[in-house]
Amino acid sequence: MSNTTKMSSFEIRTSLFLASVYGLRMLGMFLILPIFAIYASQLSGSPSQLQIGLALGVYGLTQAIFQIPFGISSDIIGRKKVIYFGLTIFILGSLIAGVSTQIEGIIIGRAIQGAGAISAVLTALLADLTREEHRTKAMAIIGASIGFTFALSLVISPWLNEAIGVPGIFFMMAVLSLMAFLLVRFCIPEPTRESNKTSITLKDFYSILGRIDLGRLNLGIFVLHATQISMFMAVPFFLISQGDIPLQDHWKVYLPVLLGSFILIIPVIIFSERLKQVKKAFLMSILTLLTAQVSFIYFSNDLTGIIISLLIYFVGFNFLEASLPSLVSKIAPANKKGLALGV
Repeated sequence: MSNTTKMSSFEIRTSLFLASVYGLRMLGMFLILPIFAIYASQLSGSPSQLQIGLALGVYGLTQAIFQIPFGISSDIIGRKKVIYFGLTIFILGSLIAGVSTQIEGIIIGRAIQGAGAISAVLTALLADLTREEHRTKAMAIIGASIGFTFALSLVISPWLNEAIGVPGIFFMMAVLSLMAFLLVRFCIPEPTRESNKTSITLKDFYSILGRIDLGRLNLGIFVLHATQISMFMAVPFFLISQGDIPLQDHWKVYLPVLLGSFILIIPVIIFSERLKQVKKAFLMSILTLLTAQVSFIYFSNDLTGIIISLLIYFVGFNFLEASLPSLVSKIAPANKKGLALGV
């Protein structure tokens, strides 16, 4: 087997380190999802559902705003410098949210967290450090780390809520992000390609923004994450009201569902990679998400229906979560990956 048909030890090592950075940063974010809505509803001042939803969603809003300038900056001054800056902002936002006792302070902290928008830069850094023919494999490693941290968060989140509370989890986010900072500093090399530093003009921005193929993928990523946030605004309450399952036991539902979805997604991955049927796999995954949402509408009054709907949802979600950024990095211009992934 030639060297071009398998990942080099450098590519594997780099992918694992970057997957660890993703995992450390995302673990803190995922820990909040299953418990925040219930915690926030008990804050002083009786926050409205709109305020609670804003506290969860404002992270995504500010992240969307800052992904593009962060991506452009990484194309100009280098990936790692932008990652350091973004992680520092994220740590600051975590500390603000942790010390806040009212929903307004948490909203501010979450907004600052989102402003540390480094996801696109991390993906661009991975693209810089891996060959194109191995990029899907590298993204699969990161996708696996995201899936693992998501599953882990659903298991330990209720326990951590009992032990240190939501404020403590926000402080833990800051610590995890500091660990990610150190990993980037000492374990991940600076790209040597000249393509990772370039000038970006307004014309470049409009050319990326105007590409229909990239636009479709960007819309897909937006909708995918919107469904995730929306689901965790509702599912914890349904598990309590319809399933009579206390918050600290929700992991007993989430963990089997996630493990089952990972098992069921294997044929989808094989189908798309070996048979070169990426488009069909995408359509199948989108249809799977739609089926899950319809199932929630009609069967959310029954615990079995909720569990089946969750299983269907995560089969589609896990495939799209790993595949969409990889496709963006493949079709974007080599010296505009940070910009394209930021959009």
